[in-house]
Amino acid sequence: MAGFDVLKNDLLLRTARGERVERPPIWVMRQAGRYLPEYHQAKGNNDFFACCRSPEIASTLTLQPIDRYEGLIDAAIIFSDILVIPQAMGMTVEMLDKKGPHFPNPLQSPTDGQYEQLMDRKVDVAQELDYVYQAITMTRHKLKGRVPLYGFCGAPWTLLCYMVEGGGSKLFVQVKTWIYKYPSQSKKLLQKIAELCVEYLALQVKAGAQIVQVFDSWAAELSPASFKEFALPYLRHISKHLPPRLKELRLESVPMVVFAKGAWYALDDLCGSGYQVVGLDWLQDPAEAVRIANGRVVLQGNADPGVLYGDKEAITAVVQDLVRGFAGGKQGWIANLGHGVTPFVDPDNLKFFFEEIRRFTAGENRPSTKV
Repeated sequence: MAGFDVLKNDLLLRTARGERVERPPIWVMRQAGRYLPEYHQAKGNNDFFACCRSPEIASTLTLQPIDRYEGLIDAAIIFSDILVIPQAMGMTVEMLDKKGPHFPNPLQSPTDGQYEQLMDRKVDVAQELDYVYQAITMTRHKLKGRVPLYGFCGAPWTLLCYMVEGGGSKLFVQVKTWIYKYPSQSKKLLQKIAELCVEYLALQVKAGAQIVQVFDSWAAELSPASFKEFALPYLRHISKHLPPRLKELRLESVPMVVFAKGAWYALDDLCGSGYQVVGLDWLQDPAEAVRIANGRVVLQGNADPGVLYGDKEAITAVVQDLVRGFAGGKQGWIANLGHGVTPFVDPDNLKFFFEEIRRFTAGENRPSTKV
């Protein structure tokens, strides 16, 4: 896109396109966040969503891990949240300290009045989420081509969970009530969310995002049959309709990543869902995932984030298993954690994880693939 610096490190984008590369690229989910002391300094007294809505703060937070781990990370991901779409749809979402996201007025039923309002409302994501696009453009300029920038959105199923549960949940009583008691109304709302996701991602690309990821964080709450009914069709809608929408905007297509946490049973379906990259959580065996993918997609993942609470020996062992499982990673692998960086992680342990990935994929130090 005109106006941005030439990309100096395109390793991740080449990998996402399926090319053979000199080493696997590395980045991690939630690499910009509260485990970093500089995050709290930049955040100041602003609440979480205030940071998201400030392009300057969001851009600063996005760049913090890139600066701290200079030369070790191959991508940035814009600092934002998946719940900005429900906010754009008119729902109030707060981020409560030590509790997480909270909807004071979640959806109760298809006849609660709010559901009808949501379905009837024409949502202008260009206007409502302009602060995200500003943050992306600002970040691209600040990156000066050092690494590519990820944009992202929440998947329709995961967003529906939050919108009816009112926040995180252990039992998911409300959303299970919705899909099993009001399946047609649930699907209408899922479809509307999917359409908004397409436009939101397209405008992120217009603003400067070079690769996009769809997070289905609550996929594990669905059975295989229910995943095929209430999650997969809407993931496919996004992957099918984003490229032509980009073409309408006279933009080049970008690689698309799907990450359905806990949906290990759906890996084969996800590999055929229209995304170039499929993210794996830490519950999946890398070698088995490679076998199932069979070259159809690039795989991203999948170290247990909890290993970062361990010592260096534990991190080294996990990295060796990863590299072995992904057959050295010179094609078809983006090294990552199996979910985001968790609170209280020592930033130096994450640095060591990055360094070990580099060390064991350099060639001469590659671990044996013999059993």
